[in-house]
Amino acid sequence: MPKLKHSKSRFLICIENKGYTVSLEKRKVYVALPDATALKHGHVRVIDESGEDYLYPKSLFLPITIPQSLRKAILEAA
Repeated sequence: MPKLKHSKSRFLICIENKGYTVSLEKRKVYVALPDATALKHGHVRVIDESGEDYLYPKSLFLPITIPQSLRKAILEAA
């Protein structure tokens, strides 16, 4: 997986994983990658439990704001 750019990713929390129990954990924070085409179709590109990025329905997540110091630590660990 390529190194994530700090300014290009955002964070989402999984609020539902019905149909995706192997790939997503409820209440877990995920890194979302920019994908304008996916957003137009109601999806988000998320790095899931496999460590790869896949499209998921946007309705499974809520965006969250993370302090810059924590954001950096999460992205470096990804």
